[in-house]
Amino acid sequence: MTNVIACIDGTDVSPAVCDYAVWASLKLEAPLEFLHVLDKSEFPTDSNLSGNIGLGSREALLQELAELDEKRGKLALEQGKLMLDAAKKRAVEKGVNSPTSLQRHGNLLETLAEMEEKIRLLVLGKHEDHLGEHIGSRIETVVRTMHRPILITTPDYREPKSVMIAFDGSPTTRKGIEMVATSPLFRGLPCHLVMVGTENDVNREQLNWAKGLLDEAGFETHQSLMSGEVEKVICDYRTANNIDMLIMGAYGHSVIRRLLVGSTTTSVVRNASVPVLLLR
Repeated sequence: MTNVIACIDGTDVSPAVCDYAVWASLKLEAPLEFLHVLDKSEFPTDSNLSGNIGLGSREALLQELAELDEKRGKLALEQGKLMLDAAKKRAVEKGVNSPTSLQRHGNLLETLAEMEEKIRLLVLGKHEDHLGEHIGSRIETVVRTMHRPILITTPDYREPKSVMIAFDGSPTTRKGIEMVATSPLFRGLPCHLVMVGTENDVNREQLNWAKGLLDEAGFETHQSLMSGEVEKVICDYRTANNIDMLIMGAYGHSVIRRLLVGSTTTSVVRNASVPVLLLR
């Protein structure tokens, strides 16, 4: 796991993806690579009409349509190359040494699966108008499939000055605390540790353990144990404390990690006006 991989697609969220990836690359001192995957099913660059032999007068029309699709696909690939060049230039101007790029004509998930071993952090952009009933079909599929930290960005970049960890005491979120404590990504930033649950010795002990680990790592840590509806408590706390980034465990069976399954996924990520870092 070595690289920060930023997926860009030329939409209005791509500049923010680029800038958050640059921020992470510089903080982690990790190589930065920009990835553009052109969906082969939407943008073909070659056509095969062998299955249409015998269609008579329709064959000429089918051939013309296929040639138009092929041309559209090739233009999209060329546009993608220009976009990758612009992203690398932007990264260099912001201080990244020798960013690289990769363009694939195929399937995003398959491409990421092939690259997974070298991914230290994956950065994806959130498209507000494409969320539907889920995070967004591609993002949700990636999150469910990949086993790497994934940063889902908002359309506007704001350098993180504070972070919030949604903690529930489970093995996954305990591992998340250890990852945050040992990573240079958030070093020097105030860290808000929030647990939603009843006030009891077990929860308080778990929270104190997490705070102790972060304190020992040099964080300015603020801890809170609050009751209520998990999603509302997290969102209200984030807003009230002007948090710049939310950190959560991606999947599991605990009350917080169940937030990222089904329709609640949409609410958490869509309603977050800040980037969300999902840990596995």
